[in-house]
Amino acid sequence: MFEFSAVRRQEPLGWGSCLVFFAALGLAFALGGALLAVQGKPALTGLWLLVESAFGSRHALEDCLIKAIPIFLCSLGVGLTFRLQIWNIGAEGQFALGAVGATWAALTFPQWPWYALLPTMLLCASLTGALWGVIPAVLRLKLKANEIIVTLMLNYVGILILDFLVYGIWKDKGSFGFPMTSEFVPAAVVARIGDTRLNWGLLLCLVIGVLMTIFLRSTRLGYELRACGENVRAARYARMPYGLLVILVMAVSGALAGWAGFLEASAILQRLQPSIMSGYGYTAIVVAWLANLNPVVIALASFLLAGLRVGMETLQLDLQIPATFGGIMEGGILLSVLAGGFFSRFRLQLRRLG
Repeated sequence: MFEFSAVRRQEPLGWGSCLVFFAALGLAFALGGALLAVQGKPALTGLWLLVESAFGSRHALEDCLIKAIPIFLCSLGVGLTFRLQIWNIGAEGQFALGAVGATWAALTFPQWPWYALLPTMLLCASLTGALWGVIPAVLRLKLKANEIIVTLMLNYVGILILDFLVYGIWKDKGSFGFPMTSEFVPAAVVARIGDTRLNWGLLLCLVIGVLMTIFLRSTRLGYELRACGENVRAARYARMPYGLLVILVMAVSGALAGWAGFLEASAILQRLQPSIMSGYGYTAIVVAWLANLNPVVIALASFLLAGLRVGMETLQLDLQIPATFGGIMEGGILLSVLAGGFFSRFRLQLRRLG
């Protein structure tokens, strides 16, 4: 008799890891095509339409970049907590609270000029998002509460706070009964870049990505964060400030998700309404797992999944497929890439028994 056993590779797979990654993506798209065929839809035509509608024109590429901005910011924060082995599943709620904080500033100080109002909105979004991230961090440190459950439950609380405000005291009297705030004044709107539909949040993403890379690779705190993530007991023995790092990464993660909420409310919707909650915080979990906290890979993965969202909108219209198909594709990509990561670290060895 024979059996397969997993043997850890002594040397990294190198360029083979890229091949494994693309093979995993190919498998995910093949599964998506199979699901289309099961529904009686043309599989190859559907997959081509998905790719072409996402990346085949300037308009589509702009749509991808617009959707990639909030995904990137949320993913960068979630990935930072994952590096410390803290499982922040709460970017969706932190995104919502960031949008609430920015909206409060926009509605409270509409007479301010843009150079005072926009930084204030960003600051308020940072504080509310960071607060929503620090709550589970404190509960974990003081009460040993499971941060997965706490952050997940706080998502619903954050979204309900947003709904309470737009259905209640912030509801625009001229909205004909629809739950939304009044439109932001021009000074509270993040401007577009040139003649494109892109906003200056794209530049913010570039700056934050560079700063995050420098922080992780070139600072003592970044080294301590990586060390604590690798071995908490050894880090505590070396007197590294583990508790401080937990609060820091959760606050930074919440602030980054809050910035995403600010940009979505200001640059895209130019008001606050329930439709702002598009699941970017949940998509960030997939991106963070795919990228392993490499800002460049996070940017690429964010762009890829943003393209998936754009393409899915076209598929829903042209082929009449359910909206949940996009979530299935996201999950398939994550599972395929995680399985591919196994083969990057291990190889299967066939051996004879007896």
